Amino acid sequence: MGRSGGGGGGGPAILLVAAVLVAGVAVSNAQLKVGFYSKSCPTAESTVASAVRQFADADSTILPALVRLQFHDCFVKGCDGSVLIKGGGNNAEVNNNKHQGLRGLDVVDSIKQQLESECPGVVSCADIVVLASRDAIAFTGGPSFDVPTGRRDGRTSSLRDADVLPDVKDSINVLRSKFAANGLDDKDLVLLSSAHTVGTTACFFLQDRLYNFPLAGGGRGADPTIPEGFLSELQSRCAPGDFNTRLPLDRGSEGEFDTSILRNIRNGFAVIASDAALYNATATVGVVDTYSSMLSTFFGPYFRQDFADAMVKMGSIGVLTGGAGEVRKVCSKFN
Repeated sequence: MGRSGGGGGGGPAILLVAAVLVAGVAVSNAQLKVGFYSKSCPTAESTVASAVRQFADADSTILPALVRLQFHDCFVKGCDGSVLIKGGGNNAEVNNNKHQGLRGLDVVDSIKQQLESECPGVVSCADIVVLASRDAIAFTGGPSFDVPTGRRDGRTSSLRDADVLPDVKDSINVLRSKFAANGLDDKDLVLLSSAHTVGTTACFFLQDRLYNFPLAGGGRGADPTIPEGFLSELQSRCAPGDFNTRLPLDRGSEGEFDTSILRNIRNGFAVIASDAALYNATATVGVVDTYSSMLSTFFGPYFRQDFADAMVKMGSIGVLTGGAGEVRKVCSKFN
C-alpha cells in the first residue's frame, strides 16, 4: 500500500459480495465493538454501504481509492480522520506529498452529510473511513467482514505527521520497521499490500525504478531486477517524464480481488518497487509463498480471512474512544 496512488482501474463496478467473514483478531481497545451504532444510529452501516455502492456505480475506481484512504489515515497517528482535514494553509496532513493522488474524501464528506441528517453528532468521520473501506473491499469481490466501530475523530492534523507513511522506494527493512511501529507484523505487511490486487498506480511512482535507479557500478538506469520483457512493457506504458498515466498494480488480473498480485510479486512482475521488495527478505518471502503457491486454491479462503483480520488490526491503530477527541459535524474541519 502506501504511495502507490491506488485509484483503481476502469470498467464497470464489481459488486460481488462474498460470504460474511467474522474477523478473528482481538481489538486492542475494548471500547471499539462491532455494532457500536446499533442503538444510537441503527442505519449507520447500511447508509455507508449504500453510498459506497452508488459512488462505485458511477466510477468503480473509487473502490480501491477508499481502501487506500483508510491506510493513509490509520498509518498517521492512528485511525482518527486526521487525513480528512482541509484548510489551515498548507499545514494540514492531507497536503503532504506522501498523500499524492489520495481520493475518496468527497465520498466520506457525502456520507457524513447524510448521516448528520439521520443521526446528528453520532457517527464519527474516522468510523466512516473504516466502514467505507470495508464495503469497498466487498464490492470488488473481496471478503465481507465485520469491523468494530466507536472511534472518535482527532483534533490535530499536521503536514509533517504524514512523513512516516511507507514510500514506494523504501527498502524491505524500512517497510518492516514502519509497519512494526504500528503494531503490524510481516504477515500484515504482505496481506495489506495484497490490496494492490484491485488498484492502479500513476507513472509518477515508477519513474525512478524505470529510469533513475542507482546501479551497482555507478550511474543510474532501470532496476536490474525487473525481467527484460516486463521492463519493456512498463517503459512503453510510462515514458520518461510521464507522471500521470495509470496502469494496474496487478498485471493480468486487475479489477479482481485475488492472490494474483502475490504470484506476480513472486515471479518478478511487481509494478512498484515496494511490492517487489516483499520478495527481498526471508520473513516476507515465506508469507508471499504461502498465499501464492500451487495450492492457493485450497489456501484461498484462509487468505480472505487473514486479509480481513489484517484490515481489522490496521483499523485499531491509535484509535480515540470514549471521551477522547470529538465527533466532527463536518469531516473536513474540526468542530
